Amino acid sequence: MMTTADYLYVHIPFCKTICYYCDFVHRVYQEDIVDAYLSSLQKEIESKEISSLKTIYIGGGTPTSLNERQLDRLLSLFDSYVSEVKEYTIEINPETLTEEKIQILKKHGVNRVSIGLQTTEDKLLKLMNRHHTFSCVQSVVSLLKQYGIKNISLDIMYSLPFQTMESLKKSVNDALSLHPTHLSLYSLTIEENTVFERKGYDHLDEDTEADMYEWIVQKLNASFYHQYEVSNFALEGYESQHNQAYWRYEDFYGCGAGASGKENHIRYEKSKDIRQYIQDPFQQEEILLDKKDEMFENIMMSLRMKQGMNIHAFEKTFQTSFIDVYGEKIKPLMQKNLVEIENGYFRCSEQGFEIMNSILVELM
Repeated sequence: MMTTADYLYVHIPFCKTICYYCDFVHRVYQEDIVDAYLSSLQKEIESKEISSLKTIYIGGGTPTSLNERQLDRLLSLFDSYVSEVKEYTIEINPETLTEEKIQILKKHGVNRVSIGLQTTEDKLLKLMNRHHTFSCVQSVVSLLKQYGIKNISLDIMYSLPFQTMESLKKSVNDALSLHPTHLSLYSLTIEENTVFERKGYDHLDEDTEADMYEWIVQKLNASFYHQYEVSNFALEGYESQHNQAYWRYEDFYGCGAGASGKENHIRYEKSKDIRQYIQDPFQQEEILLDKKDEMFENIMMSLRMKQGMNIHAFEKTFQTSFIDVYGEKIKPLMQKNLVEIENGYFRCSEQGFEIMNSILVELM
């Protein structure tokens, strides 16, 4: 069945080096394997019979670890959609981006980049096996802006091992000095099979982590970056259109090893084995979602956003009354001032936003 999703995620699982906290599908760059991967990716994308797209997001891994020829080949796969695309994002690590690669991004219509800044403390960067400095990030941002790519998002991590509040504050202030349009701030989670897990590293204690999060929210709001989602902050008009599609629970295509997607009530995940994906890019695990699953997942994703869930859109999608289905469950939450309904949206209150997981358990 042909789908009408408007959003495309593409996973490029190659990196020059592997960060010690990362559990995404990845492997160290090898030119011949990347060439084979791009051939399989082309087959998968062509099989989708995509008519038009509103957003394209190329993530990883490190898409800009590809050499200039490969990056040009990759982006050429999407040239026929670019005229319709409103937001075209690629993830980069600063040390992998050259002026020639920026010229390739510009040629193919990329208009947004997401840069892995993570921290500006050299000791922590080394601990994480990151291979850039803050001066490298400054140079890359300056060069991107020279080529007219001004929609720049920076990723920052907090609750890192040995990180202090002063270190975090410096990283955030350094990031703000670059005048990005968007900031994503994530607390460290120790994932299985990462170097951090094998070395026995852990994130900071809950109280320190909570203090860091509270400071981040206050600082960024005071700097005119409004929090529109749990971990995401933007200048007005620069909210991530692609990620908002996930949080609104819209259908989206997922292509590449380890990518997931959702089309026609089916959630799927591509093989995480890169060689297996190269041999058969159409292999995937699928879960058929029933109406009950989809209604709850819609609420779960939407509550991540400050504006919450559009009740009219929910009722149009599921042809059922939100209050009829969830009224009894949300009543005690409303009495505790943890959730609210306002202007057609169901959302967490300021108090509830901090304990969202507990609210979701109640709604289950």
